[in-house]
Amino acid sequence: METRLKFEIQPQPDDVTCGPTCLDAVYSYYGDEIPLEQVVREIPQLEGGGTLAVLLGSHALRRGYEATLYTYDLRLFDPTWFTPEAPPLAEKLTAQAAAKENPKLRVATVAYLDFLRLGGRIRMRDLNGALIRHYLRRGVPILTGLSATYLYRMPREYGPKSDHDDIRGEPAGHFVVLCGYDQQTRDVLVADPLWPNPLAPDHYYVQGMDRVLSAIMLGIVTYDANLLIVRPRGSPR
Repeated sequence: METRLKFEIQPQPDDVTCGPTCLDAVYSYYGDEIPLEQVVREIPQLEGGGTLAVLLGSHALRRGYEATLYTYDLRLFDPTWFTPEAPPLAEKLTAQAAAKENPKLRVATVAYLDFLRLGGRIRMRDLNGALIRHYLRRGVPILTGLSATYLYRMPREYGPKSDHDDIRGEPAGHFVVLCGYDQQTRDVLVADPLWPNPLAPDHYYVQGMDRVLSAIMLGIVTYDANLLIVRPRGSPR
């Protein structure tokens, strides 16, 4: 593989802690050893389980890192908000929350406003191989929220135990870390905390770029569809 980071990830403790487990692995990659149990405990969990990438980013900001979030979630962000002449994102997010009666949107809005207040950056840029290569070639792992249903090509999930049910089920979101890339074959190396894993006998597997990017974009149905870049403060951009 052309670019492969020396990246290690632990198994997620349960079905809803993939996000904190991925973030803990990013911390470890930078030599910042912190118990996984502490990361899980400190990151807010949504009603019904799981978390948001922006909450992971805020945890990193509070720990002294820089954090940039690339979003593709058009339910939360309008593309015109990212033009040079647009008003501040915080202003638009606040106005949207006041105009829409959606509880999860309001929860997410509060999280994004906190992320911005802490110094986080939010971007909207075309999702392609060039963006992935840009960070991996610089030794920066990419934490991403995506559709596990599409990535694994598994049945949708239903009920409190997330049972597979192709009729009653709903799409499932997930967090993984992209830690390698081969430009010639257009393959991506994925570090995945899910164990056991339907795609590999361990936590690492190679997938085609098209499938990975499609899974990221389809994460929009679970308020994912994003890339989270966490780096030590002062790192070259």
